[in-house]
Amino acid sequence: MKKSTYLFLCLVFNLFFFVSNAQKLKWTNDNSGYYTVEKGEIIKYKLPDFTRTKIIDASQLTPKQGGKPLEIKDFEFSQNEKLVLIYTNSKKVWRQETRGDYWLYNKETNELHQIGKGKPESSLMFAKLSPDNNSIAYVSKHNLYAEDIKSGKITPLTKDGTDRLINGTFDWAYEEEFNCRDGFRWSPDGKSIAFWQIDATKIKNFLLINNTDSIYSYTIPIEYPKVGEDPSACKVGVVNILTLQTTWMNVPGDTKQHYIPMMQWVPDGSSIILEQLNRKQNEAKLFVCNPTNGETKQIYEEKNNSWVDVLPTEGEGWKWINNGKDFLSLSEKDGWRHLYRIDKSGKETLITPGKYDIISLETIDENSGFAYFLASPENATQQYLYKTALSGKGKLIKVSPSDEIGTHDYSISTDAKYAQHSFSNHKNQQVSEWVSLPEHKTIKEINSNKTPSGNVEMIQITTADNITLDGWMVKPTPFDPTKKYPVLFYVYTEPAGATVKDAAGYASTFLYNGDIAADGYIQISLDGRGTPVPKGAAWRKSIYQNIGILNVRDQAMATKEILKWSFVDADRIAVWGWSGGGSTTLNLLFQYPEIYKTGIAIASVPNQLLYDNIYQERYMGLPQENIEPFKKGSPITYANKLKGNLLLVHGTGDDNVHYQGAEMLVNELIKNGKYFQMMSYPNRTHSINEGEGTSEHLSQLFTQYLKEHCPGGGR
Repeated sequence: MKKSTYLFLCLVFNLFFFVSNAQKLKWTNDNSGYYTVEKGEIIKYKLPDFTRTKIIDASQLTPKQGGKPLEIKDFEFSQNEKLVLIYTNSKKVWRQETRGDYWLYNKETNELHQIGKGKPESSLMFAKLSPDNNSIAYVSKHNLYAEDIKSGKITPLTKDGTDRLINGTFDWAYEEEFNCRDGFRWSPDGKSIAFWQIDATKIKNFLLINNTDSIYSYTIPIEYPKVGEDPSACKVGVVNILTLQTTWMNVPGDTKQHYIPMMQWVPDGSSIILEQLNRKQNEAKLFVCNPTNGETKQIYEEKNNSWVDVLPTEGEGWKWINNGKDFLSLSEKDGWRHLYRIDKSGKETLITPGKYDIISLETIDENSGFAYFLASPENATQQYLYKTALSGKGKLIKVSPSDEIGTHDYSISTDAKYAQHSFSNHKNQQVSEWVSLPEHKTIKEINSNKTPSGNVEMIQITTADNITLDGWMVKPTPFDPTKKYPVLFYVYTEPAGATVKDAAGYASTFLYNGDIAADGYIQISLDGRGTPVPKGAAWRKSIYQNIGILNVRDQAMATKEILKWSFVDADRIAVWGWSGGGSTTLNLLFQYPEIYKTGIAIASVPNQLLYDNIYQERYMGLPQENIEPFKKGSPITYANKLKGNLLLVHGTGDDNVHYQGAEMLVNELIKNGKYFQMMSYPNRTHSINEGEGTSEHLSQLFTQYLKEHCPGGGR
């Protein structure tokens, strides 16, 4: 079940548009090779011959006090590659393991010592070496510190941090919805640090209740801004590590009605650049800020009738070129996700003209004058590597092999000479290899299987609304076209994720305990309007103020077309989903009871007004201005129309989608005399995988309910 949880996270929460599935390698600073960890040791491979060199062995990572060698969670080399910062003993903060212990290993002296000694165990976050290799900065307990490497002296750079006044990292909402975690940046000269300060002191607590871990129940407070509530105030400061003086950037606008999701230093260190979004997230402004006096100058603005996406082009910020004079930015303002070149005055040049979307920017080869990126102009379920001239005057050049049709992923060296490449498609044809660029020549094959297998089909369904949805389908094995079979639909349908991709492993019902195809089920998943696929901004943003309405209609109308197939049993139509997919499941079951007979909704949002403000207001607007779309899109509004079989599943410790919504829906169903089944998992989070036996139990529950209420097999 660990594999199934991973697949779920990949399919739903790792945004198809923003994330490449290829592992991001740690390239050497000169791009001649890469580092990796093997059996607790740091190894360097030199390309193209893959010469293996042991850089640090396990004995060198054993503390003087004795015991076991450090377990390497992550590591970072200094610019001169003489120092190595080791991250270990990591603990989870909401979604990811972003706090832990750090140790510094000096290759020249063969010395290993702990950073932040005296701080609570596993409390350090985002430790980073300064560019001059003199200091290490980190966050502990919401305060920012600098530690001198030679003397070991620890200097607090902020002292006002509390559980709600957050320096150098972020609150729950910023982390969940902007993917913001690491909240500070070293200046290029290593003398100052720019950092975020989040003031969540006015955010109301949402209380999770733990009834099982002690005789008396207790509450777990979370700063959680619901839809319609003000966000946390946010500001950016620059602290000098010698004078300890902090200068706050004078960014215009109410700090509680704006967000700052991106910030970084300009390469020459003369200023910082940041992006500000208004509360509705339909206006984005870029400011260049003076770190010495806090003065700001707006250089760029973008507006949209729906929302403006936060789209970093490198790491968590912008990719700079032309000796730091220009930066690269992604925008959908012309209807497609394109790459723009912008100078510090705000003058822009379109680099990627054409009717296609960039899926992700992979790297920049400035010496040759090319941008490398993933795109798929002809098929939104696939992705390929392309390049085009940074001048904006070149042609779109396909780099991926034309005979490998499906999904390509890359981890490319910063000089664009080498790449780790993986390819797969729905036929289970797969390749994993190392290539040299730009010719895409194989220098080492890891594995290759070009023989098609499996029974996944890529399909397209055109609805009565003249909307064409991409999808995948898996038929029963064996399949008899003269018989009628049940259909199980897997749905998500919201802007945060897509479920359809021409890649190995995407087409599955991962919660099913057994061979679902052999048990006689047709499995189908479809991506409708509003999903983040490369079909243009109009497709993606048509869902604005339409979540639970337009996306649900697309699924229902497509299902009506599928019901026309001779081998589909209209009396055995089931649907399931998790998170936003759970909400879609409820809406389909409630709004279209004549189509969907059975639904399994896991960790769903029955009432959109209960979710967090950043996500829901981005896609639905402010409820203070127009509450009707929230009501029309919420499953709880239609609970009285339930006719089929419903299994409602939720973890009571879900900090993301609160159990509160499930209980409100239960009350509504009871009030209307609707019978259903429910499974609550005590203290489990949104992933419902904590605790011994949990994943196996959920899988068996899912399987038994489906078999009982929507039995498989041809008739």
